[in-house]
Amino acid sequence: MIHRRHFLQLAPATLSARSGRPNVLFLFTDDQRADTISALGNPYIRTPHLDSLVRRGFTFSNAYCMGGNSPAVCTPSRNMLLSGRAFFRFGQLASGDDPNFPVAMKELGYETYHHGKRGNTATLIQAKFDHNKYLSDNESRTSGEPGKDIADGAIDFLRRRKQDRPFFLYLAFSGPHDPRVAASRYMQMYDPARIPLPANYLPIHPFDNGEQTVRDELLAPWPRTESEIRKHLHDYYAVITAMDGHIGRLLEVVPRNTIIVFSSDHGLAIGSHGLMGKQSLYEAAMKPPLIFAGPGIRRGRSPALVYLLDIFPTVVDMVGGQPPAGLDGKSLKLVIEGRSKGVRDTLFLAYRDVQRAIRDERWKLIRYPHINRTQLFDLATDPYEKRNLADEPGQQARIGQLLEHLRQWQQRLGDKTPLTSANPRDPVFVPPR
Repeated sequence: MIHRRHFLQLAPATLSARSGRPNVLFLFTDDQRADTISALGNPYIRTPHLDSLVRRGFTFSNAYCMGGNSPAVCTPSRNMLLSGRAFFRFGQLASGDDPNFPVAMKELGYETYHHGKRGNTATLIQAKFDHNKYLSDNESRTSGEPGKDIADGAIDFLRRRKQDRPFFLYLAFSGPHDPRVAASRYMQMYDPARIPLPANYLPIHPFDNGEQTVRDELLAPWPRTESEIRKHLHDYYAVITAMDGHIGRLLEVVPRNTIIVFSSDHGLAIGSHGLMGKQSLYEAAMKPPLIFAGPGIRRGRSPALVYLLDIFPTVVDMVGGQPPAGLDGKSLKLVIEGRSKGVRDTLFLAYRDVQRAIRDERWKLIRYPHINRTQLFDLATDPYEKRNLADEPGQQARIGQLLEHLRQWQQRLGDKTPLTSANPRDPVFVPPR
């Protein structure tokens, strides 16, 4: 391990003084739920280095992936992240020719570096980084030391670079996406019998949501037993703890004048609502953690409604640049500084043509157009979305208002998906054998 004081002789805190801009380190994991950091309220997982970012940084508790036009939600999520645009603006891949994250940072004088997973990502934009490296995804995930390859590469890059410009590192880890393999020392940190089930655990989803036999859902049989879900959570937690350790090694050698951003491409069900994957619009599937830490960033948390695609304009704004025009993402700088409570009143979520959702500060509505079913949740009293209020007579006006907001979002983004089917499908889900 490289001791911090030794590294700082190579990369002192005044490294970017010539440009007047801080360095930026963006840590981005794959399939990590918002509730998988100890300092954010999960006492059963061990994440000491991510905890340190939470304690000294600013956390958004309502950060969302907008959804996806593909069962591999990783692809639209990462393309939205790096382009600052909703996936309705492009097909499968966002253009590398439009304004994007690496090009904007290069124009501000940054040396840009990407190292990440190869599959289901934003290849056209990632080609714009000065240094563009890819992992062997399966090898990285099954090595027993998830995150080591990324951390090793970044540490080597920081030691060898010329240091005449500030750096922007985008490190796209391959975990905790399955297959989840962690060395025994990480696995032994957890007793699977003591890992709590998700608060909204169900053996099977109560109806057909339009995407229940996709690859992710085949990772566990039906009904989802408690022991099976605990086994998956055991592997999941162990991989996150391993990654946290390697992130810690990297943080030890990062210069002090570095803005650090931590997030993930979306969440994962792992037993929530009887589901396993990220092909739903429930909180567990669409919410990752989002943390900003570094020089000038105050400690705190915000319930503001934000998207992952806000990260690009936020970072550009924070380092003194002007976010490009025409983005769907919005800068969160004023929220982080405590000068604004938020940047939007509602959030729109979409998954293929089978699910649409809208949420405001308190309420969330999910619509399933192919079966003409609606769910309404009061997130203030029911954050785990366990009680559907859509059939209560007193909620019909609220449902109408939320549906109108949903339609306005659709019109704004060019989403032509009908919210009602003239010939609805049978809502009963029969699991395959």
